[in-house]
Amino acid sequence: MIAIVDYGIGNLGSVTKGFRHVGAEVQLTGEAEVLRRASALVLPGDGAFGATMAEIERRGLVPILREAVAAGVPLLGICIGMQVLFEASEEHGVFQGLGLLPGRVRRFDGALPVPHMGWNELRARRPHPLLQGIPDGAHVYFVHSYFCDAATEVTIASSDYGRDFAAIVGRERVLGVQFHPEKSQEVGLRMVANFVRFVESTRRAA
Repeated sequence: MIAIVDYGIGNLGSVTKGFRHVGAEVQLTGEAEVLRRASALVLPGDGAFGATMAEIERRGLVPILREAVAAGVPLLGICIGMQVLFEASEEHGVFQGLGLLPGRVRRFDGALPVPHMGWNELRARRPHPLLQGIPDGAHVYFVHSYFCDAATEVTIASSDYGRDFAAIVGRERVLGVQFHPEKSQEVGLRMVANFVRFVESTRRAA
C-alpha cells in the first residue's frame, strides 16, 4: 500500500486519482499508524513553503517522515512536497525544511514572468527508474515561483526557465518532482507508474 500523506494542504484528490489510474493500491491518510505500515509515502502539496512545513509539523508528521526514510521506505515529494525535502527555503523569509536532500529553495529572478506556469521539457542528467520509457525532452506541467537549488549529485533531471533548475531529484529512496505528474497527461502517468514499480523493486530487494 502506498500512502498519500494527508496534511490538509495540496492537490490530494488528483494525486490519489493519478495513482489509482495506474493500478496502485493507495490510501489518503494522515494517521500515524497507517503511514508507518505503508510500503511508500507520497508527499504532495501546493502553496507556500512555510505554511506547508508548519502544517506538517503541527500534525506530528516530521518524525514519521524521517523514520520512514531511515527505514528505507521510498518517499516521493510532489511540487511543494519536493521543496520541503530540502534544507531550507527563502520564500517569504527563511524556513527550515526536512533536510533530507542537500540544497535550498530560491525564487526565480530575471525577465521571465513568475510563477513559472505551464508545460516545459525535462532533460535527464543521469539514468533513473523514474525516467524509464520517458524520452529526453518530454514535456510536463509546472506551477511554481520558487525552484530547488539542488546539489548536482541529487539532480536526476532538470528544466529551464531563464535558468537551469532541478525538476526531478533523488538520493537513494528519497525522490521529488517539481512538476505535477497528475496534471502531465501520459508522461506524468508513466512517471507515477515508474514510481510504483520502483516501490515494488525495493520491496523485492528487502
